[in-house]
Amino acid sequence: MRRTALIMAGGRGERFWPKSRREMPKQFLSLTNDGKTMIQLTIERILPVVDMADIYIATNKEYKELVKKQLPEIPEKNILCEPVGRNTAPCIGLGAVHIASRYEDAIMFVLPSDHLIKYNGMFINTLKDAAEKAEQDENLVTIGITPDYPETGYGYIKFNGDKCDGHAFEVDCFVEKPNLETAKEYIASEEYLWNSGMFVWKVSTILSRFKEYLPDIYTGLNEIKNAIGSEHEDLVLEKTFLDFRSESVDYGIMEKANNIYTLPGTFGWDDVGSWLAVERIRKTNEFGNVVSGNIITIDTKNCIIEGDKKLIAAVGLKDLVIVDTEDATLICDKDSAGDIKKVLENLKICNRNEYL
Repeated sequence: MRRTALIMAGGRGERFWPKSRREMPKQFLSLTNDGKTMIQLTIERILPVVDMADIYIATNKEYKELVKKQLPEIPEKNILCEPVGRNTAPCIGLGAVHIASRYEDAIMFVLPSDHLIKYNGMFINTLKDAAEKAEQDENLVTIGITPDYPETGYGYIKFNGDKCDGHAFEVDCFVEKPNLETAKEYIASEEYLWNSGMFVWKVSTILSRFKEYLPDIYTGLNEIKNAIGSEHEDLVLEKTFLDFRSESVDYGIMEKANNIYTLPGTFGWDDVGSWLAVERIRKTNEFGNVVSGNIITIDTKNCIIEGDKKLIAAVGLKDLVIVDTEDATLICDKDSAGDIKKVLENLKICNRNEYL
């Protein structure tokens, strides 16, 4: 069966402010030493299993030119521009009807554009195993991540270790982000995986689940499908998408459906959720610092410091995140890195949109 991919690339990456902005969000930034952006790495990573012509990018219409610039080999008709953000269910549905309009059926990989993978070969093998499971019957397959610490910022997948078919385990349930004590219990039980937001299914399977669990969205998706390739396509997309309610595929479908399986991933996954991820991506120096740019450190330990041409001199600092750009500088205690979004909320309230 033909294999296709939908790359979700419409996010704002607000926790990577001030480098990630409305006009240049996180997925279009380079956070690794090879100079490639996160979305470029995502595409490069999946080429062993999906042809470039069968990769679709779902993004905000504001980012179409960025996608074209960074991914010139992606056919322009495969760049799907959401008129407005409506969470993952409408986004995935849009990709599914575009693929369905082209092929009678196909395997569909759904992947975020802003994750990093350390072991690409192991990742590809997991995708192949997931595709094999998805081809059987009407299975919905999600790729979980074997947790190595009690993370409270992720949702979890509870799987049944006694019900295994090849590499895939039956999913018992999806659970919301836990508190620390609950997360520790999950890790100790060895029955939970991190929910990575990566999915594999047949296009026919996911559309049948839309019809069953999200019939209003399914109706709108069919209207969009019928307009693909016509002179009214953009108008129908605009009107229909605006009418969709915001809905995640986890809540709208995955938590309700049957025949759900998960494959544990052990391929060095990182969702790069905040500036703290930089310590996992890049090597720290002998003082535990990760520095980039024109930086001098004196008696400074366990800091993340990002600059450019301007000299940054850090003296006597510990456990801080410092990010300097042309028009804004962030200074943040590591323990407060998750609160960077509050800065943006404040800027919005004050109408200081030039910094967003």
